[in-house]
Amino acid sequence: MSLSKRAFLKQSVLSSLAFAAPWPLEASSASNETNRNKEKKGRKFTMQLNGGLIGVNANQVQLIDLAYKYGFETVAAYPHYLAKLSDQELARLLEDMKRKKIAFGVGNIAFQFREKEDVYRKSLIELPALASALQRAGVTRAMTWIRSFHSELNYLQNFRQHAVRLRETAAILNDYGIRFGIEYLGSKALLTSAKYPFIHTLAELQELIAAIGQPNVGIHLDTAHWFAAGESLDTIRSLTNKQLVGCDIDDALPGYEPIENQPAFQRELPAATGIIDTKGFLEALVDIGYDGFIQAEPFNEALNQLDDDEAVRKTAAAMKKAFSFVGG
Repeated sequence: MSLSKRAFLKQSVLSSLAFAAPWPLEASSASNETNRNKEKKGRKFTMQLNGGLIGVNANQVQLIDLAYKYGFETVAAYPHYLAKLSDQELARLLEDMKRKKIAFGVGNIAFQFREKEDVYRKSLIELPALASALQRAGVTRAMTWIRSFHSELNYLQNFRQHAVRLRETAAILNDYGIRFGIEYLGSKALLTSAKYPFIHTLAELQELIAAIGQPNVGIHLDTAHWFAAGESLDTIRSLTNKQLVGCDIDDALPGYEPIENQPAFQRELPAATGIIDTKGFLEALVDIGYDGFIQAEPFNEALNQLDDDEAVRKTAAAMKKAFSFVGG
C-alpha cells in the first residue's frame, strides 16, 4: 500500500463517517504423523522493509542499511532513484545488497488508474521507464490497491473502467517481467463512504482479475482487510503461490465489536494484540508455498512519530515475533 493510499484512506473516512482415509492401526497413525512432520514445509516468504508504511523517510541506500541492521530480508525498490543510476552504480548497489544478504521485493510505483483520464494517460506514458528501472535492478513484483467505493460510477461502470485501465497497466508491466498484485479493501467504513460500493472481498477481486485477463496479475493480500471482510483461512488456502504477489501484515485494535467496526486507518504492528489470527494467516501462506514478500503496514501514528531507526527496530521485532509462529 502506498503512502498516497494511506493519506487517501484517512481523508475518505473522516469526511464520511478451504482426505485422507483414517489409518486403522495406532502404529500406522504414528508412522503417518512422523512422515508428515518430515515433510513439513518451511516458510519461503521474506520479511520486507517498506519504509513509507511505517513513517520512515529513508532513501534507497538508507533503507537498505536499516534493513541490514535489523534483520530484514527484502526491501522496497524505489524506481525513480534506480532509474538515475549508471550501470556501474547499480552494480555496486546490488553487490552491497548481496553482501548484506538483502534483495529487492516490491517495486514502489504510484499507479494513477483511479484518477481522471488525462492524469491516467500521462502515467501510462511514464510507466515504461519506471518498469524498466525495476527490471534492470531485478525487481519482479509491484502492487496497487483499489477503492471499495465511488461517488459517481456504479458497480458495473466502475468494474469496466478498472478492467480496462488495469489491463493496460498490467500489459506494460508484463513487458518488463513484473508481476502486478492488486489489493482489495475490506473495511466496512470505506465501503459505505460514498454513494456506490465496489469490490471489497477476495471473490470479487478474483472476478476483476479474470476480467483483466493479463498473465502477470495476481493478489496482494492484507491481513487487516482479510479480517475486516470476514474471510477465512480456507480462502487463503484456496489460492496458489502463483496467484499471490504480495502481503501486508498488521493487527487490529481492541474494543471494536463486531469486526466490521474496526477503523480503516488505525492498526497495530503484527501480532501486537492477537485479534487477527497472524499465526493462522502465516501458516496458510506456508501451506500454499508462498514465496513473496511480507511487509508491515500498521497505520500507527505513534510508530510514525518515532525516529527512523527506532521505528524500524520496533517493526522488525514485531515481524520477527510473527514469523516465529512459523519457525522464524
